[in-house]
Amino acid sequence: MTDDFMGPPWQLDWVEAARTYRDALPEEVRKQVREGVTELVTARNPYLPQDELPTGLHLEPARSSRPRGPHILAFDRGRGWLRFTFVHRAEDPQIVVEEIFWQ
Repeated sequence: MTDDFMGPPWQLDWVEAARTYRDALPEEVRKQVREGVTELVTARNPYLPQDELPTGLHLEPARSSRPRGPHILAFDRGRGWLRFTFVHRAEDPQIVVEEIFWQ
């Protein structure tokens, strides 16, 4: 094990149902999802709202009582969202996208 800080870019994993849903979305929406996910995997702390999120993206905890629990990344100006958790392990920390929705 190393004492070096394991920082971004983080690993990214999709639950199979979320991946299938994402792949069925229109190309323009998938592009917005990619932009949002790119912001997450490159952020030093994916749970902190980034001041420079692209227009149309918004990040917040899924439940205010669990600030280190699942988070919601809204995209397409709130028409869609994805729920993710950040598994901060000593080795191979990763972001897991659990659910995605777009209307």
